Amino acid sequence: MKRPAALLLLPFLPALAAAQLIVFQPSHQRDTGENFNEALTCDAIVEYALAAPPRYGEKKVWSYFQPGLHHADTGTNTLKAHTSETEDGRISGYAWEIARSNEIKPLFFIGVHNNGGSGRHAVWGYIHDGDNMEAENRRLSDTLIEEIARATDLENRGTHLDSSTGRNDYRCASTGRLAFYSLDENVNKAPYRVLLEIGDSEKSRAFLISEDGRKAVGEAIKRGLAKFLKSEGINE
Repeated sequence: MKRPAALLLLPFLPALAAAQLIVFQPSHQRDTGENFNEALTCDAIVEYALAAPPRYGEKKVWSYFQPGLHHADTGTNTLKAHTSETEDGRISGYAWEIARSNEIKPLFFIGVHNNGGSGRHAVWGYIHDGDNMEAENRRLSDTLIEEIARATDLENRGTHLDSSTGRNDYRCASTGRLAFYSLDENVNKAPYRVLLEIGDSEKSRAFLISEDGRKAVGEAIKRGLAKFLKSEGINE
């Protein structure tokens, strides 16, 4: 199996502590629930993660306030019209976010979103189907959701392939399978790519809008990253 060039650096990554190892992408969707703003909820979680030690030179990519884009604060990660397609010459919020991430060239890309309609107070992880880093990304996702579940009363619903949701019409160019745009290796160049679905906009609403809940999740994400980095020999 051919491994990304970035992973050839793994034995030397302790020296890269000041580098931009991690990019967070909070959801920019404000239209996923009545009287509920997923974008602001996920951004708050990410801000708590960014503030928590240890520090890895993390960055955030978020289209919520960016002008000149289509679907900058709405849209779904699994629909071509909201992601890969242009609209009146404008790129999408998702495309803008991934372009910014690719400019940073992180080793890790962590999407932070909320679920909806599941009826479960839970946390899920998603990784890209058919990716040559699928096993490594599954370990990362498992570590992150285990830490979140341990720190909260969210049920651990495990790690899933992005194709398993059967949503909409965005497909990976390599496999032809349904996919999450932001996890597609043909679009997102970060070797490690995980999307977290944290809580349900209805079932978990009280938890998600509470500062205690957001803080607990953000800090758990950072602990999970630290645990995974240590397990892979990547130390702060």
